[in-house]
Amino acid sequence: MLYYYFVFIDRYSKMKEKLTFLGIETSCDETAASVIREKNDGTGEILSNVVSSQVEEHKEFGGVVPEIAARAHVEKIDFIVNKAIKDSNIKLDKLNGIAATAGPGLIVCLTVGLNFGKAIAGSLNKPFVAVNHLEGHALSPKINKTINFPYLLLLISGGHTQFLEVNDVGKYKRLGTTIDDALGEAFDKTAKLLGIEFPGGPIIEQWAKKGDEKYFKLPKPIINKGGCNLSFAGLKTAVLRTSKQLTNEKEKYHLAASFQKTINEILYQKTGVAMEQFLKNKKDKKNIFVIAGGVASNLSIRKNLIKLSGEKNFFPIFPPVNLCSDNAAMIAWAGIERYRKNLIDNLKFASKPRWPLDISAPFLKGSGLKL
Repeated sequence: MLYYYFVFIDRYSKMKEKLTFLGIETSCDETAASVIREKNDGTGEILSNVVSSQVEEHKEFGGVVPEIAARAHVEKIDFIVNKAIKDSNIKLDKLNGIAATAGPGLIVCLTVGLNFGKAIAGSLNKPFVAVNHLEGHALSPKINKTINFPYLLLLISGGHTQFLEVNDVGKYKRLGTTIDDALGEAFDKTAKLLGIEFPGGPIIEQWAKKGDEKYFKLPKPIINKGGCNLSFAGLKTAVLRTSKQLTNEKEKYHLAASFQKTINEILYQKTGVAMEQFLKNKKDKKNIFVIAGGVASNLSIRKNLIKLSGEKNFFPIFPPVNLCSDNAAMIAWAGIERYRKNLIDNLKFASKPRWPLDISAPFLKGSGLKL
């Protein structure tokens, strides 16, 4: 009996200490590693955050080539992780745990970081946490700000566009999603049609400032139906047709501006619907709205959603711009949050190219896409 008492006390003391985790991210074309330590106020201190981009490797192909990305991860992962450890001034044996992205993403890329993380955890006999990349985004604002559950999340990135009710770590309810293309993909494809080199999504915002947003009228698919589900395929097709009729450089700026305005109108209306759904059976006086993912760094979109939040009595929260795109700091933090919930994984955990946060969300019949 005395043995179990001391085991309990040891476990309790470890859970009370301020944790320090190494995070590793290789889900797509960024090789990243970060070390985060908890602070007394429950937020995190980023001791290091190293990201190696592969933009140059993929530029000539106009998009990410999985085999090239995986090879680059293999070549860089050792250096990136060692740099993150060195920059943090934390010795490996002082880490409380290792976290690595296990999905969703490109499986040949995921495997590199996941196996590297498991190897470190195994060699040091440290706890290992396999992190859902989407959960990393979902929890990323909590690194810098104390946020209570539940909150409404809009996740907008190159591969995902979703409205989620975040009830706790590991507890998500999806309210809506794109039924075809992700918003980040729509930005990148529009940029490509305008002759902007990959990755061109962020450049659209700069071009839009030079154009007339009312010059072209573009469609807003399923704007008045489908709840807070979204669709961008029809808009992308309209941009393709319009781009073939452009006669000068100025019209490219007009199309970029018109595209961004249309996106903002879609997000404004669909987010309003998501907010109404979130508020059902909620009695909280302070409703939190978190916007995360790579597209959340778009300042025009931020301004649009901040305006809507004020009208709907929501408090909008964005991660810092450097934590919007893929990074390992959010993976390390998700590792800490999951460890606190005793959500620890074994070293046999396999990568998952598809891994929804809400596993109960229904599939859209006939397409394989989730609603």
